Amino acid sequence: MSVAVKRVYEKATKADGKRVLVDRLWPRGVSKRRAALDAWLRDLAPSDALRKWFHASPGAWGVFRKKYLKELGRPEAVEALIELYRLAHGRKKLTLLFASRNAERNNAVVLKDLLNGMRKPPTGTGPAGARTASARQAKRMPRG
Repeated sequence: MSVAVKRVYEKATKADGKRVLVDRLWPRGVSKRRAALDAWLRDLAPSDALRKWFHASPGAWGVFRKKYLKELGRPEAVEALIELYRLAHGRKKLTLLFASRNAERNNAVVLKDLLNGMRKPPTGTGPAGARTASARQAKRMPRG
């Protein structure tokens, strides 16, 4: 599977594959039609406090990554991360969309590294965790 990161303001193409917005806020001036999203996982975005801190300290990329990975262990982020792994599973291409002007240093880049196995995911949130969560959820479903 190929994972790409792209500013949401860039034109959508078929080569993008599944398009997933990973920002908490909707990007200014972008219609839902133009965004052409397959999913919006706002709970994967950094907290407002972390986002504002990084905006004021852009040189602290390593610290941001570490704090952001820790935030991905929060329950709401874990659920969204599991959904991201589900969306990525079996796909040829997945594009993570972001609004930041900095294309090299943003949360989508950290998520891309997670999906590509370059970073260790928070405990219980990797692809195996997603499969386990799916199996647990299927067992809870009533059969009709």
